[in-house]
Amino acid sequence: MKPYSILLSVALLTAVHANAQHRAKADTVFFEDFNEQNIDRSKWNVEVTGNTVNDEQQAYVDSAATIYMVKGKAAEGAKNGALVLKALYKPGFTSKEQKKYDFISGRINTRAKMEFTYGTASARMKMAAGAGLWPAFWALGNGNWPDCGEIDIMETIGDSSWVSHALHGPNYFGDTPLVYRAHFTAGIDVSQWHIYSVDWSPASLIFKVDGKVTYTVTKPMVEKYGRWAFDNKKFIILNFALGGGYPGGYNKIKQPYFGLSENTVNKIKAGNAKVLVDWVLVTKNEKQQ
Repeated sequence: MKPYSILLSVALLTAVHANAQHRAKADTVFFEDFNEQNIDRSKWNVEVTGNTVNDEQQAYVDSAATIYMVKGKAAEGAKNGALVLKALYKPGFTSKEQKKYDFISGRINTRAKMEFTYGTASARMKMAAGAGLWPAFWALGNGNWPDCGEIDIMETIGDSSWVSHALHGPNYFGDTPLVYRAHFTAGIDVSQWHIYSVDWSPASLIFKVDGKVTYTVTKPMVEKYGRWAFDNKKFIILNFALGGGYPGGYNKIKQPYFGLSENTVNKIKAGNAKVLVDWVLVTKNEKQQ
């Protein structure tokens, strides 16, 4: 073996060993593989809402039509199965608050069942594109919003070429200055499987797509606008919203629904507005204590 080959082999072995040590130091706080018949309610709360927020067009319901598991071919490449959040056209749906909606969808969270402070939260997801489709993977603190702090790990509002990351807290909420659009390269979009994650430490939040750093926010950056709201426990949320302020502000669509195009409504009617989640993982290592 030539000397440079020996050096290369040593370097590779060193890198592999270091990576193995890193994995060994990372403790799993939470893991959900979505490989059961039904949603595991010891881990997840299914939200039911009948009051509109953000001018969204859907009501969240507890239904196997909007929140369910798939396996095999229906899992679209998720080896052990996947969670599906599906939006449905249900004109005239009336919530218990007597509010009327034309759409229903799904939203789940881990509030009081799994809450964590610092660590890495990640999810492998794929989703339909369409103007006004607004799925999200995020973390939220308990208490009054926005003081409790919100970490938007992944949001997409229908433009399949990018996802956004954002932080909300006191004096930096709504149209927050702490937001970033992470654009995919040509030929890649949200309809393909991707891993969305955030590394959360006492000093920063580092957002990644498929392991590549896309946006970094430090504590001093946040404190230019308001109090750092990221030293308290957060719980995970997965939801599939339709229309509303964020999509509508971007696509300027007002008809047939605020933020939802006619093409998107037709996609929902055809049963093609879905979000698939392969897994959700929360880990913590020594540096994130």
